[in-house]
Amino acid sequence: MSITVRIQSSLCHLTRGRNEIVCEAKDIADCLNQLEAQYSGLKGKVCNEQGEMLGDLNVYVNGDNISYLQGINTPLKNGDEITIIQAIAGG
Repeated sequence: MSITVRIQSSLCHLTRGRNEIVCEAKDIADCLNQLEAQYSGLKGKVCNEQGEMLGDLNVYVNGDNISYLQGINTPLKNGDEITIIQAIAGG
């Protein structure tokens, strides 16, 4: 099962310059654990130690924010695309 993870350019310092990574994962939590094993510090930018999403980054699966799905337990299937981008706030 192949999942494509796209990382916003401003976050590529966390992935040694890579903005696209392919992995195999059953859900977002599994994907984040695999990314953390390769790129230490990335998971800590997305969620806390209890697995709760932080407000600094947004994670999307096929364009849908995982906050409105099942969070880090959102299941993945072959061909899914995950996008990790910085949250934008305005005022």
